[in-house]
Amino acid sequence: MQNADVKPLVSIIVPVYNVEQYLPQCLDSIVNQTYENIEVICVNDGSPDNSIKILEEYASRDSRIKVVSQKNQGLSGARNTGIKYASGKYIMFVDSDDWIDLDTCQVAVNAAETNDADFVFWSYVREFENDSKEKLMFWDDGTVFDEKTVKSQLHRRLCGLLGEELSHPEYANAIETAWAKLYLASEIKNNDVKFVDTKEIGTEDALFNLYALGYVKKGYYIRKCLNHYRKTNSVSLTSNYSRRLYICWQRLFDLMQQYIGENDLSKEYEDALSNRIALSILGLGLNILSSDFSAKKKKKLIKEIITSDRYKEAYKKLEFKYFPLHWKIFYAFAKAGNATGVYMLLKVIQRIIK
Repeated sequence: MQNADVKPLVSIIVPVYNVEQYLPQCLDSIVNQTYENIEVICVNDGSPDNSIKILEEYASRDSRIKVVSQKNQGLSGARNTGIKYASGKYIMFVDSDDWIDLDTCQVAVNAAETNDADFVFWSYVREFENDSKEKLMFWDDGTVFDEKTVKSQLHRRLCGLLGEELSHPEYANAIETAWAKLYLASEIKNNDVKFVDTKEIGTEDALFNLYALGYVKKGYYIRKCLNHYRKTNSVSLTSNYSRRLYICWQRLFDLMQQYIGENDLSKEYEDALSNRIALSILGLGLNILSSDFSAKKKKKLIKEIITSDRYKEAYKKLEFKYFPLHWKIFYAFAKAGNATGVYMLLKVIQRIIK
């Protein structure tokens, strides 16, 4: 364990693209941290707005801020560039339209150093326009994960839910974010852990963490909500149709399957991934409903997914006994290939979300 008098450097990576409206709040929350031994690597990813001017202004006032500009490579590319420039013992990611509590670094580093943990993660608040909602991963504060439980409760869960975890399918993605986490930099950089382009896999965080947590020996969970995730600026499945989402998610599943095989992981990983595939009709369905297609076309697209070989196989293995009643009905329709039933329940879910 490091000498308590020596405060390790934390590299905070901030990818920046078209966020001039939110960037000052994000940067203020970082430069005013109670823990001062930080470097702030802001990657200007070809932003067309005034974000670069804001970055340069903050950098002129605070020497801890490093501004790196590049042609647009997307969120994954910007984060990978940030990793390349990071020189701290620890790495954190903060999205430029979000913000963090002023004691976030202090709390996270203390947890890492005191518990000799190489991975620390915490809860967060989803910030809506007129409401704030906490998102917790586990109920107990200060939970320590040894190498065995890192694998069984965190690493495997990145592939998907198992058993009683299915009683709360809405928490399927709770631990997947790259932000709200403190990583030991050497495990990321020495093992060349990188983000895969969102354009290829649809969502980059789960796969990055699957790769990263494969090297973690000890984890620590902080129940306190330290990150603030701005939902009013999100590219949502419920409001922005992505034509390639289905293809991208199949690629994500393929890469997860490949990782499981190459690392000779247990059957639990295979079963968890199968459940992830089965549950993914919720996100894919909401994406389809956000399109301008006719109801008939939307039902047809849903039908094509739930009757495909990959999804039929996943629904055969999916355990329904853990689901609350409404999810039992929803996934029973999916298992039966009933696109109309899935469509009607998705309409209800869509209204609830909005």
